[in-house]
Amino acid sequence: MKVNVQGERWHPSEKSFAEEMPDHWGQWYCDSEVAPLKAVLMHRPGDEINEIHENNYADYRFRGSIQPDRARKQQDALAKIYRDHGIGVHYVKHQRTDKPNAMYVRDLMFMTPEGAIVGRAGNPFRRGEEKAVAQTLTELGVPIISTINGDGIFEGACAMWLDRKTVVLGTGSRANEYGIRQVEFELRNLGVTDIIKTQIPYGSIHLDGYMNMVAKNKMVIFPWHVTYDCAKQLMERDIQLIEATNIEEIKHTMALNFVALEPGKVVIPAGNPDITALLRQEGIEVIAVEMDEIMNGWGANHCMTAFLRREPLK
Repeated sequence: MKVNVQGERWHPSEKSFAEEMPDHWGQWYCDSEVAPLKAVLMHRPGDEINEIHENNYADYRFRGSIQPDRARKQQDALAKIYRDHGIGVHYVKHQRTDKPNAMYVRDLMFMTPEGAIVGRAGNPFRRGEEKAVAQTLTELGVPIISTINGDGIFEGACAMWLDRKTVVLGTGSRANEYGIRQVEFELRNLGVTDIIKTQIPYGSIHLDGYMNMVAKNKMVIFPWHVTYDCAKQLMERDIQLIEATNIEEIKHTMALNFVALEPGKVVIPAGNPDITALLRQEGIEVIAVEMDEIMNGWGANHCMTAFLRREPLK
C-alpha cells in the first residue's frame, strides 16, 4: 500500500495581529488619554447599590450612603454627553448584584492598541466583578490579551497612556509589583518602549486622583502627590504640568477625575470652579456634569469610564 505523505508545505501569514485586528475583531484601540474618544464601556448601577445605607456603606469603602435613582440619573447624564459627541456607549452585562462598586469599570480593565488587559481588584470584596467585564468584552469582540493572575494585583486606573510608546504605571494599594510586571510585559510586547514607574501615595487610590491628561502635551497634576522622579520624566518629554492646588476640589469633589473627549475638551464633575477656571485659562473646553451622588462611592467620571476605542494619538 502506497502512503502519500503530504506534509504542510505552506507558510503562515506574516501579518501582525494589529494589521489583521480590524478585520477579525473590530475597531478597538487606545494609546492615549486624550485622542478623540469613540467607544466606552460602563456599568449602569443596578440592584447592587439599593442596599447601601448608613449602617453598611463603610464596609464597601463608600464615603456615605447612596440614593440609587439619583446615582443612575447622574451616570445617565454622563452617558448622554458621550452619545451627543458621537461616542458609542456599551454596558457591562452579567454583573453580580452583590458588587456595589461595579459601576467603576475603569478599575477592572486597561485598554491597549491590541485589546484589553483584565485587572484583578485590590479590595477582596470587588473580586469577581472582572468576570462580567471579561464576558462583555468577549461578546463585543474586544480581544483580551491578558488577565492578571498569580499574586498580581492591578486596577486599570493605575496605568495611564501618554503616547503609543509611553505609559505611566503606579504601584500602591490597588496595584502591586507582581501585577505591574505582568502589565509591563504585555505593553512591551505591544511596542511600548518607555515605562514611567511611580508610587501612588498612601493618600491616593489611583493615578487619576492626582494626575490626568487634558491635551497631548498637557497634564493637570496635584503637585504634592506627584513624585519628583515622575515629574522629571514627564517634563523631559515636554509635557506641561498644570498645577492644581485646591485640595477641597481635588479630594472631595474629584476635580481631576475628568474624561477627555478629545484634545483640549474634557467632561468634569460639577462643583469645581477653581480648577475649571484653571483649565479654561489653559484653553481647555470644560463640560460639567453633576456627580455628587456617584462620588459617595469614591469615584466619578473617569472611574466609571473604561475606554474601548480612541483614535490613534497624532
